[in-house]
Amino acid sequence: MFDKLEDLLIRFEEILSELNEPTVANDQQRFRKLMKEQSDLTPIVEAYKEYKKAGQDVEDSLAMLEEESDDEMREMLKEELNVAKKRIEELEQELKILLLPKDPNDDKNVIIEIRAGAGGDEAALFAAEIYRMYVHYAEGQRWRVETMNVDEIGIGGMKEVQFTIIGQGAYSKMKYESGVHRVQRVPETESGGRIHTSTISVAVMPEVDDDIDIVIEDKDIRIDVMRASGNGGQCVNTTDSAVRLTHYPTGIVVYSQTEKSQLQNKAKAFALLKAKLYDIEQQQRHDAEAEMRRSQIGTGDRSEKIRTYNFPQGRVTDHRIGLTLYKLDKIMNGDIQEIIDACIAADQAAKLVKMNEN
Repeated sequence: MFDKLEDLLIRFEEILSELNEPTVANDQQRFRKLMKEQSDLTPIVEAYKEYKKAGQDVEDSLAMLEEESDDEMREMLKEELNVAKKRIEELEQELKILLLPKDPNDDKNVIIEIRAGAGGDEAALFAAEIYRMYVHYAEGQRWRVETMNVDEIGIGGMKEVQFTIIGQGAYSKMKYESGVHRVQRVPETESGGRIHTSTISVAVMPEVDDDIDIVIEDKDIRIDVMRASGNGGQCVNTTDSAVRLTHYPTGIVVYSQTEKSQLQNKAKAFALLKAKLYDIEQQQRHDAEAEMRRSQIGTGDRSEKIRTYNFPQGRVTDHRIGLTLYKLDKIMNGDIQEIIDACIAADQAAKLVKMNEN
């Protein structure tokens, strides 16, 4: 590990030197690449430098202890020695986590698709609530949300909704939301007061950048334009602005109608289609690497039940990590950071165990 850290430290210094070269500023592609690499290495380099300093503090304290005869000073040096040793242990663990292979999609924006499952109107109402939960969370992260398509029902529910979250590192956090979410509560329409169980599915897909080669042949796609339906602004139902794409090889159909411009809706529809095709590719790769998939939180089977929201008891349980929180109201209002942090920690712990086995 320390050989690798020394190599990364040397590379970091090389990057700083390259960034100071006058020619680099003129080459925007190279400049962006170097800045990204510098940004990725900075936390590792800072932690390693602190680790080396703590190691030096241990050596200095030991040397001074050998020479010191005053009892009070010796106690103080022993305390400093213990603090430095404890910090070394913490930094070793931190460095192991920082050196874990990074998901290449972590820095990307995400496209999220929420679909109502079992439970009829109640499932559609819950889908709308989970959508709002993610919007509130994104706003708290200072991310931007753009809705691509929504199929609403009259009582305020959503049969399905697709939207993009635009923000640095959105996928690194939101990927843990993929799976089946279950709600247990008494529906407003239930006169007998019985608790019903409904489900929705959430698919979180990284937005496909230009650096990922997803080829969509003209012969494989049908593009239909039509008038948008449902609630909207002046252009709804008056212009053919809505776009539907049908991808013949996979049978995927995507729809975008939230923008006034047909071109903008077409761009959003293609972005969603590319994300779905890339997601299929990723799932197939994970299926082939079954062991890796089992060791990761948040990249599992889409049919996996990941979380239960129990309204009568005011609790939320994440079944993957055995976490139960009794703050349902706050969670439904977007306060999901504690769950995400716990998923990240569990994911890192599983990867560390696997790394140590190798």
